[in-house]
Amino acid sequence: MLNKRKIARRILRVIAAIILLLFVAAIYLVKVAHVPNPKIANKHSIQWQRTQNSTGFYTLNNSWFKKSNSGLYELYVEGNGYEMGVVNGKLTKELVMLQEDHFSEQISKMIPSTFTRNKLKYFIGWFNRNLDKNITEEYRDEIYGVSESASPAYQYLGTNYQRILNYHAAHDIGHALQNLALVGCTSFGTWGSKSKDSTMIIGRNFDFYVGDKFAKDKIVAFFNPTHGHKFMTITWGGFIGAVSGMNDEGLAVTINAAKSDYPTGSATPVSIVTREILQYAKNINEAIAIAKKRNMFVSESFLVASAADNKAVIIEKTPTAIDVYDPNKNFITCTNHFQSKGLVNSEKNIDQIKNSASQYRYERLMELMNATEKNTVQNSVDILRDRKGLQNTDIGDGNEKAINQLIAHHSVVFEPQKGIVWVSTAPWQLGKFVAYDLKKVFALKGLKQNIEISETNLEIAADTFLQTQAYKNFVNFRNLKQQIADDKDVNIENLVASNPQFYNSYLLAGDYLFKKKQFAKALVYYKTALTKTIATKAEEEHITNQIAKCTKK
Repeated sequence: MLNKRKIARRILRVIAAIILLLFVAAIYLVKVAHVPNPKIANKHSIQWQRTQNSTGFYTLNNSWFKKSNSGLYELYVEGNGYEMGVVNGKLTKELVMLQEDHFSEQISKMIPSTFTRNKLKYFIGWFNRNLDKNITEEYRDEIYGVSESASPAYQYLGTNYQRILNYHAAHDIGHALQNLALVGCTSFGTWGSKSKDSTMIIGRNFDFYVGDKFAKDKIVAFFNPTHGHKFMTITWGGFIGAVSGMNDEGLAVTINAAKSDYPTGSATPVSIVTREILQYAKNINEAIAIAKKRNMFVSESFLVASAADNKAVIIEKTPTAIDVYDPNKNFITCTNHFQSKGLVNSEKNIDQIKNSASQYRYERLMELMNATEKNTVQNSVDILRDRKGLQNTDIGDGNEKAINQLIAHHSVVFEPQKGIVWVSTAPWQLGKFVAYDLKKVFALKGLKQNIEISETNLEIAADTFLQTQAYKNFVNFRNLKQQIADDKDVNIENLVASNPQFYNSYLLAGDYLFKKKQFAKALVYYKTALTKTIATKAEEEHITNQIAKCTKK
C-alpha cells in the first residue's frame, strides 16, 4: 500500500511539474510574443479628424481618400512616418477594419479548428518576436499610426500594433510554409527597339489569392513622405508595404515569389524592402544597395525598372544570398524561379523549375513576347490577360501555368519614363485598366472636391472575354468548387462541363467521389485528369496516388 502511495505521489509530482512547465512556457510565449508600441515624440496628429466632404469622399489636411467611378479606391497621404500612418488609418479606417475581418474569415476557412488557430497564434507570435527589430523606425512608426484605427474586435490576437505589424509578414509566412501554391506572379518589360515608341513598358500580374474578399477593396495609394521620393502603390487597408509600385523618379518595382527554405525566425518582410526601394532609390544601383542591406526570411525576385538607367533588372534574393539578373537585351521576363548565374543552379531553384508551374509559364511568356515585334501598353495588357497554354492550347481557365490564372489581386502596367501607370479593375485583370499620371496627381497638393483624377483618355477597355459564355461557365466552375470546399453536394457532371479542359475539374470530381467511397467513378475522373495539362508535379503525384488507391479498393 505504501509503495502505491509513493508511486501515486510521484505521478502527481510529475503531472504538477508538467503543468508548471506548460504554465511557464505559456508565460514565456506571451512575453516574447509581446511587441511594445513605438515611442512617438510628437503624437499631435492623433487628434486630427477627417472631414467627409461628400458621400465616400474624405479629407484630412492635404490628404484625401475616395472611391473612383472605376470601383478603385484612391488615397493620397503626406507627412512623416507616424503622421502618414495616422492619416492613412483615419481616412481608410473602414477598409482597415474590413480587411482584418476578411483576413480572419479566410484563416478560419483554412484552419477550422479553434484549438489549432490558437496554437498558430502563439507560433506566429513567437516566430515574429523580433519582427519589429528588422523594420526601420520610420516604418514601425507608420504601421503604429495605421494601427490606431484598427478594429478593437481582435485584441485577443494581440494589440492593434502587434497585429498590423504581423500582417505585413503574412505574405512571407504563407510563402515559406506553403511554398506558395497561392502565388504565381508574372512580370515582364520592354524598352528601346522592343517598345513601339522606344520607351520602357513594364507589366505584371500580382497573383496572390487569399479569397475573393481580399481583392475586393483595392487602393491606389499615392504617398508624399517627408523624406525620400513620392511614389504610388496598389495596396489594401492597413498595409503600408509595397508589392507593385513606381516613384516620381521613374523607378518601378514588382515582386515575384521564389522557392524558399523553411525559415527559423522573422526578418524584414519583402513588402517593406520593396517600399524602401520605392521611397529611397532613384536608380538600379541604389535599389540593389537597399536590397543588400536588408535580411529576408524568404526568397524573392524584385523586378526593378529604372527610367534613369533606361532598362530593367531582377534583384534575386534569398535569406543567405543575393544576385542580379541583367538580360543585356531590350526586354526582361520573370515568373517564379531565379535566372541569375549565382542562383539559377541552386538546389531549391532547380526543384522549382522541375516541379512548379513557373517554367511553363515562363515559356508561354517568352512565346508571346517573341510574337510581338514592337510592344505597346495595349499589347502588354493583352499578354497579362492571356489564358492559353503553349502554342495557344486550351489548358482550362484558372490553370496556374497560364499567365492569367483568373485569381489576380491586381494587374498593372507602368511607363516609368512617362510617369504613367495603368491599374486593372475587377474582376481580376479583366475589367478596364485605369490610367494615372503621377506628376498630375502629386501636383494637386490636396483635393477639396470629389473629382476623377485618372486619365480617362488613356483607359484600356475591359476584356471581351467577360461577355462570353466561357466566362459564365468559369464563374459557375468557381461556385461549384467553393461548394465542394464547403462540403456541399454538387453535380459532378456540371462541374466538369463548366471547365472541360482544366485538369482541376477532374481532380476535384475524383476527390469528391473518392470521399464518398465511389472509387470506380473516381478512378475514371482521375485518369482523365492525367490527360490534361497539370500545373504542378505535386498535383500529378496526388492523382497517381489516388488512382493506385482506387485500384486497390
